[in-house]
Amino acid sequence: MRKSVDELSRRLGVTFSDQRLLEQALTHSSFLNERVEERMHLASNERLEFLGDAIVNFLAARLVFERFPDAGEGELTAWRTALIRTETLAAFARRYNLGAYVLLARGEESSGARQRHALLADTFEAVIAALFLDQGLDAVQAFLLPLFESELASLPDRTLPVDYKSKLQARIQAERRVTPRYHELDRSGPEHRPEFTVEVRAGDERLGTGKGPSKQAAEQAAARAALDALEGRVDEH
Repeated sequence: MRKSVDELSRRLGVTFSDQRLLEQALTHSSFLNERVEERMHLASNERLEFLGDAIVNFLAARLVFERFPDAGEGELTAWRTALIRTETLAAFARRYNLGAYVLLARGEESSGARQRHALLADTFEAVIAALFLDQGLDAVQAFLLPLFESELASLPDRTLPVDYKSKLQARIQAERRVTPRYHELDRSGPEHRPEFTVEVRAGDERLGTGKGPSKQAAEQAAARAALDALEGRVDEH
């Protein structure tokens, strides 16, 4: 384990004062469920993931707030979403081959979990939290902001990404005074490449369904389908 952590530290370009934090960031809960004896000196990365999620969201929000001074709340939300979505964080994780360093149960290993978007994104967030606890917010910014900048630059012509969920929520709350709710209908495909099917409802009415490689992507697709359907109804009148 120690050699792997040292190797990953070099890949990340970060030297941890307390490498146990990085070890914890790489420990999936399934590993501890299978290897009870490891619980004596290891903890899963779930708590770190919780903290890392908040840190990533905060830094993404601050970056777009400062970068786009004329943007309104809806636009800022869309820019932030582009930076923190599961697929984006998983891509960051792949830059450092994080999946290869995660401690997994044998069942998860055989299912191809190391390449799963959700696992990679969660691990990346846990590593961010470990870095924060070890060296503070300045070190996290130095590591994370160049990744965010690269992602923003890669968007075609810096076109504003559309946050269909926010658009749908604003419309439904204004028209019906209820909040749209999303429900997972199905999950298919292999573990390392799942496809989710999600529906969105307003009260008892189904507004739309969508599919995607993550729940987040499927929810965006469902919201887009709902908006298209609602626009169609307006056109009919």
